[in-house]
Amino acid sequence: MYIPLIAALYMFVWPVVYRSIWNPEHQPLIPKFTNHLVTSNFWQTFPSVAVAIPFLFVCGFMTVYFLGQKGFCTYACPYGGFFGLADKFSPGKIRVTPACNQCGHCTATCTSNVLVHAEVKQYGMVVDPGCMKCMDCVSVCPNDALYFGFGKPTILVPKSDAIRKNYSLTWPEEIIGALVFLGSFLAVRGVYALVPFLMALGWATVTTFLTLKMWRLFRARELSFYRFNLKSSGRIKKAGWGFAAFACAWIGLNAHSGWVRYHEFRGNLGFQKIHVPDELALAQANPARWLAAADQENIVEGKKHYDAASRLGLFANSEALPKLAWFEYLLGNAEQSVRLLSQAAAHQKDESKALSLYYRGAILNRLGRYEEASASLDEALAERDDLILARQEKGESLWQLGHKDEAISVWTDAVQRNARLALANNELAGAERSLGKLEEATAHEEQADQFTPKDPLYHWMLGRRLQDLGMTELAEKHFQQAGQVDPGNGMPHNR
Repeated sequence: MYIPLIAALYMFVWPVVYRSIWNPEHQPLIPKFTNHLVTSNFWQTFPSVAVAIPFLFVCGFMTVYFLGQKGFCTYACPYGGFFGLADKFSPGKIRVTPACNQCGHCTATCTSNVLVHAEVKQYGMVVDPGCMKCMDCVSVCPNDALYFGFGKPTILVPKSDAIRKNYSLTWPEEIIGALVFLGSFLAVRGVYALVPFLMALGWATVTTFLTLKMWRLFRARELSFYRFNLKSSGRIKKAGWGFAAFACAWIGLNAHSGWVRYHEFRGNLGFQKIHVPDELALAQANPARWLAAADQENIVEGKKHYDAASRLGLFANSEALPKLAWFEYLLGNAEQSVRLLSQAAAHQKDESKALSLYYRGAILNRLGRYEEASASLDEALAERDDLILARQEKGESLWQLGHKDEAISVWTDAVQRNARLALANNELAGAERSLGKLEEATAHEEQADQFTPKDPLYHWMLGRRLQDLGMTELAEKHFQQAGQVDPGNGMPHNR
């Protein structure tokens, strides 16, 4: 019963606590209010069909079938956790008149398992926070003795031991149930980058119910479920074996998801430990020289786990595929990286798809497959027109294909959108210098120098990219500056 409150604290309170402790950018604890009452993309925040249908099946059908009409609201919904606290202070309650004769119709019809007739007799109102105020009890009262009214809140009502609830679980079963719930939740939460928080809560609730029911199926002498007699006189009936088969399949799927999620989690840990900047890695087709021993170990370990998750998984993980592709690229397997990024883009949309297509185009440029790179970058820009780095890469593709005017146009557009692009400014300077436009070239070179960090690796990256474009004079300048900024940096001699 504490799960909804814990879930509510995690959803709404923990983010504020996290920002108050780990907030390096000193952003406000409470985000600034913005008006989003009107939107031109109504379906943007809705889940995909691949998520919506299973969500409805788990939270809208399975929890209702196994735990009752309000099973999800009672045992999983985070909003119910806060509503339960708020209900203690609420003056609005189901109340009673002297016309009540304790017939029990109200309790019999309550789908929230509230002892309505007992509570109104003891307190003059319903105090159980599980009451949903659905008014079912009011509508079935033969004497019209129940009504919704305002008065003293629950917190001001003296506690009484006159009403005792009968709990269906023993303490050992409660402990087992809590452990099963936690394990099930962690196993399915975010697996395949598909299962959202609320769906994981609903799934874990059903898994816990099935596990405890299976426990009793093999320990109790008598057991029933709705109208089905699962076990009688110590013998499991056909319905019991059918229930056991379904429960084993459900729990087995949960265990399989947990195994996949474990490998995804370990792969993510390996990915987060990599410290090679993207710009440096993309400066050449084989970035292995920039990998420290620790990076190589993390990449190999992370790749192993992502490969295992991919082999064992029932669905493609659209978030893990680009990370696996990056692992492959860093290990020198650029062709495999391109294939994985294509697979990732096929399962993605919007910004995620644009980024996968951008990285695919950038790697294709390093491989010298400029027409394919240009097509991939066009697709990326079709998804996100403001992805400036894709424009920068597209300019390189066009330049290498001999479409110099188009390349200059694309680079100019990129610089107009963001004047701080050191590489694009250098590329414009080199292109204009090759065309004899020395004044424009000097202006862009000065602008590039203004925003170029004093970092030897950054200078080396600029030099390598410019060298690949045939802009040797500018490339040599940055190679020399890399050595001047830090003479002992160990820059490679084979540029």
